[in-house]
Amino acid sequence: MTLRPRARLLCLLLVAAAAPGCGGPAGSDATTSTLAAAATAAPVLPPAASPVATQDGLLPLLEVFRSPACGCCGAWVEHMQHAGFPVQVREVDDLEAVRRQMGVPFGKGSCHTARIDGYIVEGHVPAADIRRLLAQRPNARGLVLPGMPAGSPGMEMPDGHEQPYTVELVGHDGVSRAWSRHGD
Repeated sequence: MTLRPRARLLCLLLVAAAAPGCGGPAGSDATTSTLAAAATAAPVLPPAASPVATQDGLLPLLEVFRSPACGCCGAWVEHMQHAGFPVQVREVDDLEAVRRQMGVPFGKGSCHTARIDGYIVEGHVPAADIRRLLAQRPNARGLVLPGMPAGSPGMEMPDGHEQPYTVELVGHDGVSRAWSRHGD
């Protein structure tokens, strides 16, 4: 599936306005009521999937949790598949509950959440950063790219515009630090 630039831009605008259809950034005012309502919800995550053998045998399964209404998530999934990752997409109605269960820090959300080999991956993180995470295996929760920066994988702009963004590594204590910088 190729996401047309207009659809990608629409999803960007919806998330910027914290539209619940795309999950809205964690920590936004629009998701505060969702957080409160979901606080008593039953667990929403299925057990972690088993690793999948790939051609090179090195890449584990990437499980992506997303809202059925979000189109830019599909473009990121395509980016990951083109990079050789086996991907399983799970559509969920309450992405905030998924983020909370996986330990995505408040305010670090995007429009989809993933897990891979014991790590979380939040947002439009480039495949190269995930490969580095898997190769270095830091003692951490995983990677986050808050919001939906223009030019990040799945958020490519028709005019080629790329806004600078920083992928962060989140420690088990919830504190994050820069992992990689893009578009500088």
